[in-house]
Amino acid sequence: MDWVKKENPDILCLQEIKIQESEIPFDLIYIDGYDACFNTSERKGYSGVAVYSKVKPSNMERKLNLDRFDNEGRLLELEFPGFILMNIYIPHGARDKSKMSYKMEVFRKLQEDLERRRISGEDIILTGDFNVAHEEIDLARPKANINNTMFTFPERMQIGKILKFGYIDSFREFYKEGENYSWWPYYQNARERNLGWRLDHIFISESLKPRLTNAFILNEVHGSDHCPVGIDLNTDQDGA
Repeated sequence: MDWVKKENPDILCLQEIKIQESEIPFDLIYIDGYDACFNTSERKGYSGVAVYSKVKPSNMERKLNLDRFDNEGRLLELEFPGFILMNIYIPHGARDKSKMSYKMEVFRKLQEDLERRRISGEDIILTGDFNVAHEEIDLARPKANINNTMFTFPERMQIGKILKFGYIDSFREFYKEGENYSWWPYYQNARERNLGWRLDHIFISESLKPRLTNAFILNEVHGSDHCPVGIDLNTDQDGA
């Protein structure tokens, strides 16, 4: 809460909150100045996403129309003035790749939805934990992980498809260099050695690009094996 008060974000998206909505403490539902939206898993202590926003969304959806995914509470789609926000938590796929087909199915469903929205001209901000490092620059040890979950070629292709649909990797608009990561394994002092991966992304519609003024990774913020990522976006064409 100290960090939230200090940063004072207009919108804060969380993934893998691992709690049922009925169990969320009162002071985390009613944060002063914020409207809170949750989507929690049917399975206790698993998955789930949340969004806190200073402006109350005019509409909210929680489904991608994929039963397993929807039952795990992995999506919040919120409509705000000027854009639609999609906060998503993509399945990991499992180290032994036993859940990789599920992960690929989620990506295919998401891409169908994104392409439909692009054709209809909707302004989209898509953010969350994608559990994929797109290119070699996005992880510290690409050669050693080339066949490992989160960096296999089929997974990387899914991010490529999102970009081909006309969505922009906001961070790469400003930073082209490596060693910028948002997740580090807990073992081998990986975070201290910066042996990380960039798994957390914010993609925006091409139409929103003129409003994008900054993107960032707050890698000095601890409290999780991930760190916050974010963007600054003008809310209207007049620069407000």
